[in-house]
Amino acid sequence: MSTAHNLGFPRIGARREMKRAVESYWKGDLDEAGLLAVGRELRARHWKLQAEAGLDLVPVGDFTWYDHVLDMSVLLGVVPQRFGDVMGNVDLKTYFRMARGRAPGDKAGSADTYACEMTKWFDTNYHYIVPEFNADQTFRIASNKLFDELAEAKALGVRAKPVLVGPLTYLWLGKTRGAAFDKLTLLEKILPAYAEMLARLKQAGVEWVQIDEPILVLDLPQAWKNAFESAYNRLQSSGVKLLLATYFGALDDNTGVACRLPVDGLHIDLVRAPQQLATVLDQLPAYKVLSLGVVDGRNIWRADLEKALAILDSVKERLGERLWIAPSCSLLHSPVDLALETKLDQEFKSWLAYATQKVAEVVALREGVDHGRASIGVMLDASRAAAQSRTTSKRIHRPDVKARAKALSASADQRHAPYAERARQQREKLKLPLLPTTTIGSFPQTQAIRSARSDFKAKRITEAEYNERMKQEITLAVRKQEEIGLDVLVHGEAERNDMVEYFGELLDGYAFSENGWVQSYGSRCVKPPIIFGDVSRPKPMTVDWTTYAQSLTQKPMKGMLSGPITMLQWSFVRDDQPRSLTALQIAFALRDEVLDLEKAGIKVVQIDEPALREGLPLRHADWAEYLRWAAQAFRVSAGAVRDDTQIHTHMCYAEFNDIIDSIAALDADVITIETSRSDMELLDAFVNFSYPNEIGPGVYDIHSPRVPTKDEIVRLMEKAAKVVPVDRLWINPDCGLKTRDWPEVETALANMVSAAKTLRERLQH
Repeated sequence: MSTAHNLGFPRIGARREMKRAVESYWKGDLDEAGLLAVGRELRARHWKLQAEAGLDLVPVGDFTWYDHVLDMSVLLGVVPQRFGDVMGNVDLKTYFRMARGRAPGDKAGSADTYACEMTKWFDTNYHYIVPEFNADQTFRIASNKLFDELAEAKALGVRAKPVLVGPLTYLWLGKTRGAAFDKLTLLEKILPAYAEMLARLKQAGVEWVQIDEPILVLDLPQAWKNAFESAYNRLQSSGVKLLLATYFGALDDNTGVACRLPVDGLHIDLVRAPQQLATVLDQLPAYKVLSLGVVDGRNIWRADLEKALAILDSVKERLGERLWIAPSCSLLHSPVDLALETKLDQEFKSWLAYATQKVAEVVALREGVDHGRASIGVMLDASRAAAQSRTTSKRIHRPDVKARAKALSASADQRHAPYAERARQQREKLKLPLLPTTTIGSFPQTQAIRSARSDFKAKRITEAEYNERMKQEITLAVRKQEEIGLDVLVHGEAERNDMVEYFGELLDGYAFSENGWVQSYGSRCVKPPIIFGDVSRPKPMTVDWTTYAQSLTQKPMKGMLSGPITMLQWSFVRDDQPRSLTALQIAFALRDEVLDLEKAGIKVVQIDEPALREGLPLRHADWAEYLRWAAQAFRVSAGAVRDDTQIHTHMCYAEFNDIIDSIAALDADVITIETSRSDMELLDAFVNFSYPNEIGPGVYDIHSPRVPTKDEIVRLMEKAAKVVPVDRLWINPDCGLKTRDWPEVETALANMVSAAKTLRERLQH
């Protein structure tokens, strides 16, 4: 028989129980024992769901309070020195200090320090906490979390498959600190800790361990390829069977490396890279299991079971019981359960599958390949009907939208004048001081704002009453910014539930779920819109709110929009046309909005693209084409404005060095970026490239409750001024402020403005 298994399940809970528990713990409303109890209940529920659905092996160790890479750092005792000397097991407070800079109970200024860096997990919108290594790094088992959770699962009768981030991937994802050295030299030090882990798992009665090495779908230096063989030769003596899991792309030139490793099984992603199957089958040794990821773990569309079975049947004939069936990757990127969606119409709902339904699809595919189509007749019929419905539905296709994208002119994505001339006109129009201060867009989403939104959705207040409440919040945000002394203001985005969802709700071609939540980082969950059809803008989306805010001040008010690539990347995207075409449709919709803002008298428009780097293909050979159409989509959205209208963009939590030329190709007048966690390290990319336009390096880490001091900000900006001409520098936070509270925001921004004044005085003397 074939084996049905899963690579990982969402941690957040169907109703975001993990998020609520963690945030209650941070606030001091829930003690550690209460937090741990919530975790036990969630894990038990998720294991039971998967086991009862019929999975042969259920993942254990995929649950986390913040991030699974951070969990791996804690398991291995990789705790940076600034968080203190940890001699025994790493406790939960240290864990959260690494993630956030502060733990519950810490007094401001006492245990405060800067958090570990955070960046995107491969090409997803999930963020991981970056491991930090030094040249004399040591590794040891410093947490019992994995082993305790395994014991919980075994007590419940679950056939558990522990999940680990593999040693090569873990080292690859980390950063070195202090004196420069090659991370790969740490492999010899880290392998004994992995061997000890595997030995303990073997002793606990584990048969299979899933060891994730997704870097095998990347372009790897030869030294790293060679290291795989030596590493896994060392680990094969543990006595447990290892399933090496790869995902998010094709093995390609790493196929031979992966197939030759002394492990008992290999998992490959056939959703992202179906073309790799034949090569892998040809090189796979006769003793190895092959796990095929045929259910999409990263999107919400129902699987076409007929197509999947056609693939599995042929492989089953060749491999027999060595065939395993799984989602393409961990289901942490999928919402939990479609059954909670009560407002989607039946036709649309029939097109979808969340994590719970994807587990059922995996089991159905095992049954279908082992016992024939008749054994899954009902599910197969539903799958066929959904595929047919999506092909023929008139809700999806708009000839007018397709025609506009097809008629794209050569000049549609170009500003009229080069940056130098635009900058001159903008300086005359805006009359900003040296080192202008601004924020990235959002201000705290207070309980009053959330209550108003909830009341409006529940129809407890009218639309007019809701709008009045939002105007009150906008007035408050503008007043506070003026009091603080910021130079370019924002309206605060009180009316926006999410930077992508808000716009999607106002565009045709989008649909929305009630409970389609996925984890972005830590307790931060997002509910991605669903792009199911051709995208267009039926009416203005932000003009009224922005012009109202502008009416309250004489200072410039920024219009705030989410860019086409971010709208694409942070949505569940239709899979029946190229992503480039969907991005262009979104760009034209945003272009109309930008022109309406300009017509209404808005002099500065920010088009955020934090997801530009995230969308980069994992293989270098595919970069040029993606970056071409991604940059073009941004320029289409911004290209029609006058030269004296200033276009900003924002990017965060990504490495820019390797795509800096494409960032310059966006031709934004001002780019704001996250740099505080890296101590301005990210600016090196802009310096080495001689970035020609204006830059706002973030000086306030908004993902930490720490409030930066004036002196810290001055130091950071002085560091920035050494590498970027001061007349092209802005001062701003790393990102939007919606998750912070007003008292800390006001203090931090006041420090920021005070730092700007100090720097101006120094520079003028």
